[in-house]
Amino acid sequence: MVLQGPRLVDSALGQMSESPAHRVRNVAGDCGRAVTSYMTGNLLISVICGTRLGGVPVVPVRQPRLCCLQRRSGWGPAAIGGPDLPNSGQRFGDVVISGLAHVDAPHIVTSAEIEEQLAPTMERMRIRPGLLAGLAGVQERRFWDVGEMPSTVAADAGEQALAASGLDRSVIGALVNTSVSRDYVEPSTASIVHGRLGLPTAAVNMDIGNACLGFLNGMNVVSGLIERGEIKHGLVVDGETSRFAIESTITRLQATRDPAVFREQFATLTLGSGAVAMVLSQRGTVDGGHAFLGGLSRAATEHALLCTGQWDEMKTDTGALLEAGLEIGALTWKEAVDTFGWDPAGFDLYALHQVSLVHTRAMCDRFGLDFAKFPLIFPRFGNMGPAAVPTVVSKAAADGGLQPGDRVALMGIGSGINAAAAEIVW
Repeated sequence: MVLQGPRLVDSALGQMSESPAHRVRNVAGDCGRAVTSYMTGNLLISVICGTRLGGVPVVPVRQPRLCCLQRRSGWGPAAIGGPDLPNSGQRFGDVVISGLAHVDAPHIVTSAEIEEQLAPTMERMRIRPGLLAGLAGVQERRFWDVGEMPSTVAADAGEQALAASGLDRSVIGALVNTSVSRDYVEPSTASIVHGRLGLPTAAVNMDIGNACLGFLNGMNVVSGLIERGEIKHGLVVDGETSRFAIESTITRLQATRDPAVFREQFATLTLGSGAVAMVLSQRGTVDGGHAFLGGLSRAATEHALLCTGQWDEMKTDTGALLEAGLEIGALTWKEAVDTFGWDPAGFDLYALHQVSLVHTRAMCDRFGLDFAKFPLIFPRFGNMGPAAVPTVVSKAAADGGLQPGDRVALMGIGSGINAAAAEIVW
């Protein structure tokens, strides 16, 4: 059709008078040149890109370049996502921990003191003394001053983490508060911490609540913002206070004659208080830092109601929660090992969300891990909820228990039930 075009045009124009024919010939010529140029340009583009005529241009996709930590850890783009699982992991190659700090609550409350207040109830129900220390392994826990707010202690930890990072607060692009304890239902505790710290107006702030896994989720959220280039530095904080819940539970148990009520609320008495904060930064924007490589999480939400909590009361089916938690925890650990090529024996420290002695030993036995690599904080600080995992790391670093290059596994099982495993290279 292209070759016969001129003859067809002459034949058609021959049917017109001279003036209209001349005008049509000029317009058609301009159109022809434009179309020819367009087709020629596209042909050249297709040839340059190495595509086939008549098809859709296919431009080769360049695979992301792996950083040295990605290569060493045995993961890459193929490990992220995939056809079988919508969430194979949250892995980061450009994020470091630039600041980490914890704050211990000042008032020590021993398990013996709590059981002394419950002595008439325990005698009435024929419950032997020493249950908290003997069975749970919790010798004591900490309380803040009466009336101390979660935002206050979270901000204190945030100040110390910022100081440890050497960064000016003006460069913080995001603040995430992950505490179970909150100042109010609204506004968010994060907004109060943001104000106390004097962070810039451009710094996004939010609460993230996911029971005892909140801090790990907060680390992932901030790391994702850094990895995408939206921010260079972010702060995760957590302030837990157990005073009100424990004191309310003691009052309730003193009045009950129902052993079932004592059993379902016993776990509340193991709760502790504390605060912790972490600054996460884009690699290269700070001197040093410890690589946070991320990890993965899994859910078994059919067990969501095995542990339910209000500000003043927590009810737990302890046995069922332990067994269901170990099941999803073991699955999570196995998938993390398989997905990221982890060598369990290659970790130097396991930072575990610590509930009790029974829980910690059961996890070690089920996962086949070395109990000696688990620094224990629950005997002196109780179950600190989402503050527990980062506090284990912070205390280990402060005590000289971490050396450059050490591999740290972050592990947690939280009400919901959710489980998570992640990795730090110190």
